[in-house]
Amino acid sequence: MELFKNFSLFRILITGKQKMKNIIFYLGMGTLFTHELDAMFNHEWRILPLTSWLPEETGMLVFLFFHVPLFAGLIALVASKHDRIRFRSRIGVSAFLLFHAALHAFFGGNPAYEFFSLSSSILIYGGALLGSIHLLLEYINQRSVHKP
Repeated sequence: MELFKNFSLFRILITGKQKMKNIIFYLGMGTLFTHELDAMFNHEWRILPLTSWLPEETGMLVFLFFHVPLFAGLIALVASKHDRIRFRSRIGVSAFLLFHAALHAFFGGNPAYEFFSLSSSILIYGGALLGSIHLLLEYINQRSVHKP
């Protein structure tokens, strides 16, 4: 395998796989961020246990402003200079995309649930698909790196 590292084609293939994995990850994260814009139109604070009990405007403002430090923290973690932090954060975000879709499936029966449009479904379940693909690619990569 060391011999092949000197060949440009091998480097291109490895770099290409990494770029594809990154593109899939960032598209998944993009669906999450864009879903949160959609969540404002669909009044998501009305179904979340932490905000559903608050008065309407207070719940909306808590939901809205909570996302500022949340997104800042996520961006910092997934772009960390430290490989281990960056790797684990990206795995966490991808896994959350799956969990997030499951939450939406669960809350779909709530009378206050409003995410029935095609665009909402694409963002929620498309994000889960991208998260799944990213996790699969990471699993394949880890298996190939740690082969005996």
